[in-house]
Amino acid sequence: MTVIRTERLILRPAAESDVDGMHAILSDPRAMAYWSSLPHSSVETTRKWLAAMIATRPEEGEDFIIEHDGRAIGKAGFHRFPAIGYVLHPACWGQGFAQEALRPVIERGFTRHLLARIVADVDPRNEGSLKLLRRLGFAEAGYREKSWYIGGEWLDSVDMALEARDWAAAT
Repeated sequence: MTVIRTERLILRPAAESDVDGMHAILSDPRAMAYWSSLPHSSVETTRKWLAAMIATRPEEGEDFIIEHDGRAIGKAGFHRFPAIGYVLHPACWGQGFAQEALRPVIERGFTRHLLARIVADVDPRNEGSLKLLRRLGFAEAGYREKSWYIGGEWLDSVDMALEARDWAAAT
């Protein structure tokens, strides 16, 4: 099991014991405002979500719980290669944690998993996430209208992409 340590964070595989910490995030409407599902209405929903994360086979993806000061503050990784995703508790926004977590995940995607390209599907209203991905070297690769139907509303997507050669040139 891979564990990544950064200056302030530990990125580690998910465990069943993460259910309460992740439920605090995934049930928060602010954290889920731009996610591909509604906020989790029950711990059981989060338990199923976490079980799917744990069950991801190594050849399919690599997802990490983001831990800070001994508690789960989010997740970052590849639920399915080459798509990267992340979510943090709103109390942790604006502190550089997402960028700090994503850098080594992206690096592993290119060097360990030999991905040629990493992609992200972003709600165009999520300006913070778009800015973060651009800082990491992602560029807009497309725009899709009505790509998600969530909570009775059609939502669009900005497709972001980062090529391995661009990452290598920048790092």
